[in-house]
Amino acid sequence: MAEIQNYTMNFGPQHPAAHGVLRLVLEMNGEVIQSADPHIGLLHRGTEKLAETKPYNQSIGYMDRLDYVSMVCNEHGYVLAIEKLLKLTPPKRAQYIRAMFDEITRILNHLMWLGTHGLDVGAMTMFLYCFREREDLMDCYEAVSGTRMHATYYRPGGVYRDLPDVMPKFETSDKRKKKQVDQLNYNREGSLLDFIESFTDRFPSCIDEYETLLTDNRIWKQRTVNIAVIPPERAINLGFTGAMLRGSGVEWDLRKKQPYSVYGELDFDIPVGVNGDCYDRYLVRVEEMRQSNKIIQQCIKWLRENPGPVMTDDKKISPPQRMGMKDDMESLIHHFKLFTEGYCVPEGEAYAAVEAPKGEFGVYLVSDGANKPYRVKIRAPGFSHLSAMSEMVVGHMLADVVAVMGTMDVVFGEIDR
Repeated sequence: MAEIQNYTMNFGPQHPAAHGVLRLVLEMNGEVIQSADPHIGLLHRGTEKLAETKPYNQSIGYMDRLDYVSMVCNEHGYVLAIEKLLKLTPPKRAQYIRAMFDEITRILNHLMWLGTHGLDVGAMTMFLYCFREREDLMDCYEAVSGTRMHATYYRPGGVYRDLPDVMPKFETSDKRKKKQVDQLNYNREGSLLDFIESFTDRFPSCIDEYETLLTDNRIWKQRTVNIAVIPPERAINLGFTGAMLRGSGVEWDLRKKQPYSVYGELDFDIPVGVNGDCYDRYLVRVEEMRQSNKIIQQCIKWLRENPGPVMTDDKKISPPQRMGMKDDMESLIHHFKLFTEGYCVPEGEAYAAVEAPKGEFGVYLVSDGANKPYRVKIRAPGFSHLSAMSEMVVGHMLADVVAVMGTMDVVFGEIDR
């Protein structure tokens, strides 16, 4: 028998399962991990410092690029902090649109997580299934903002524009015949709300498909049950939030405990785990997708019945109408000044947090009365989760590091800002 010896191993930053530019230095005793030291700093983009050099309204797009799988949820945290400083309440319709898109984003995030986590652990098919549904939700992003990922859709005082009455359609081409195009466009004949409603009607059966593939799968359970167990008290002490905390059995969700937007008016449940292992965190996120689907259906019903403005009527904050800008010189000047200089925010400080798909995403803003923030500090959920990496993998095998990395659902845009 060869002697087992201790050695140090680099996991990442080029490893496909490192979920970004993570360099993990592992102390190994044969196949068993003795310690894990996460090194971050390979991505550092200085988002917070950049935001301090720009007018408030020019940094919204930077927030999309933090956790680039939960785009508008990041915007929501930033916009809420500005609204707190401005003492501004957006119209009810805008708040419902925000809640609906937050939940669309939660599903988008969890589909990405489930597909890549499955792929890391060896379930190839999951990736293809999850991305099939992601396509439709990406089209919703594109319909409201013109872009599939970094929407920059939320604004202090509301949202950029109301939901469109028509959906973009597929067109015939050399590769796509009319019959095939008609099939692709079957749920695009109505408005965006009709399209989202059609998605929510069929999505529960899609989740059933994912569960058929994974939940009772022998190999999946061998790779995730009793791996990286974190008891509830320890999860709280480590600063866990989101599914990582709920998977350990702590019923904490900002949407219920500290409601923002219109979450206080919506009916949904908080899924909670029992054992605090990778398998429980998987079950929690899958159930979260079902609950998000339920929330979206409630938002669709309310939005159908209640037309109205989607932006505050405070002219210092909201830009003039497009038609007015084209016809009226003063509106053009106002538009130009608003998008180049922005607006001054009263002195003070504010912290706003939202229940992002990965956990509590918070933005702390300090204003000195100028048109750009004096200080921006972002509370990224993934940062706390990654700091517990060593505790979660010690005593496990090398292959389990991949499963633990997947269960954390880390994205380095927000961790290494």
